Amino acid sequence: MRKLPNFYYEKKVWRKGFDVVLGLDEAGRGALAGPLVCGAVCFEKGKWKEILTKVENEKIKINDSKKLTCLQREKASNWIKKNALSWGVGVASVAEINKLGIAKATFSAFRRSIRDAERRMNKRVNFILVDAFYIPYVANLPMPSKKDRKANRGSKNKKISANQLAIVRGDEKSFSISAASIVCKVYRDRLMDRLFKNRAYKKYNWSKNKGYGTKDHIEALKKYGKTRLHRSLFVDSILIR
Repeated sequence: MRKLPNFYYEKKVWRKGFDVVLGLDEAGRGALAGPLVCGAVCFEKGKWKEILTKVENEKIKINDSKKLTCLQREKASNWIKKNALSWGVGVASVAEINKLGIAKATFSAFRRSIRDAERRMNKRVNFILVDAFYIPYVANLPMPSKKDRKANRGSKNKKISANQLAIVRGDEKSFSISAASIVCKVYRDRLMDRLFKNRAYKKYNWSKNKGYGTKDHIEALKKYGKTRLHRSLFVDSILIR
């Protein structure tokens, strides 16, 4: 049986003297339409036992957001915002994705989520745990050296250096990253639901597919063409087939 996300990595970083540790994840990176949203969540150092007890007692599901139902995510997102030291979101618009490409737009959204979390708690973050990525050009949060990044790849006993640690499938391992995955997924789903209310977009069924490349979405694209809220590079490759 796979373990649920826990504070293993957070505790490892706290022991190194980093007291404000932020978990980061994104939602919508692989979608054909709509914005990309990054989430950031920080829990207070020294209160991890209390947090885990609350989760169990209040029957809150904290896991990779894709493994939860919509209702479980909504409940968890509300709980996280009440119990975390801080949380934040950063959005990359479709126009930004089309102009910069998905990688640069994702990094920009991550940096915005960090600033948003810092603003809410009026405190600087000094370490970030990220699902799979390292994030360049984050003020005061440098990435590890190439040598350290290579050494950590695939290692269970990851070395803590610089101010970032990328964890493959981190949303299944780190409690903070998992919480961030829930916050950004709920935030983005709500955005897509609001967009769906616009009559011009109803035929793409975004309230159900959230802008991802499902069969119904692709069929609608081929029938009606793309809109200004579609990601051109992603969609054009489908339409020219």
